[in-house]
Amino acid sequence: MGKVIAIANQKGGVGKTTTTVNLAAALGVLEKKILLIDADPQANASSGLGIDVEEVEIGTYQVLEHTATIKEAIVATSSPNVDIVPAHIDLVAIEIELVDKSSRENMLKTALEEVRDKYDYILIDCAPSLGLITLNALTSADSVIIPIQCEYYALEGLGKLLNTINSVQKIHNTGLDIEGLLLTMYDSRLRLSNSVVKEVKKHFDTMVFKTIIQRNIKLGEAPSYGESIIAYDATSKGAINYINLANEILKRNEENG
Repeated sequence: MGKVIAIANQKGGVGKTTTTVNLAAALGVLEKKILLIDADPQANASSGLGIDVEEVEIGTYQVLEHTATIKEAIVATSSPNVDIVPAHIDLVAIEIELVDKSSRENMLKTALEEVRDKYDYILIDCAPSLGLITLNALTSADSVIIPIQCEYYALEGLGKLLNTINSVQKIHNTGLDIEGLLLTMYDSRLRLSNSVVKEVKKHFDTMVFKTIIQRNIKLGEAPSYGESIIAYDATSKGAINYINLANEILKRNEENG
């Protein structure tokens, strides 16, 4: 049975999509079978893995609407062992269309049931909001990774996200765990980066991943080539960081499993 991990933070620009794409690629290289679900109308995870989002006819939108099965929406990527359910800008409309459907927060969970046993990990790239799509992701997930950038307003909005996770745990998904807080965009030369790391570790202690994602030019370049950092430059700092993160997650899950 595959483990479902949502990558969520309602703040934009914290490295959610970068993390989803590159963690998927790193786990794939470590010979795990991965399904990435692009649940963000911006569809950056899809284009970041070489999918032409204009050409997407069946994707997350149809899966959430239940007008197509998840199997029909799955596309293989050039990244080893990584499949994707791509997104398209039409996903924006789903919030309105699902609003009066019964058990609207369970649409993704229900859809996932038919493929969960085909994958080791299912990663969901969430939109930078706490709307209905993100609620679907959190309801269907076993755990959440929360990326936090090592910048000035890092902890702003984190309380709100943790409250949302808390209410999802109470109402929709009692088994939802926090997989970990991931520090991103770290620059060791900046005093600010170091004080954010200190602050987050002080507040959240063991919830914080040991792996920290460093600021890295190659990480920013890779998506424009439709490639993960592993495919774009396997020797870069970014690739090494994400391989380390993948290993850390596998180790944690093996110890707990």
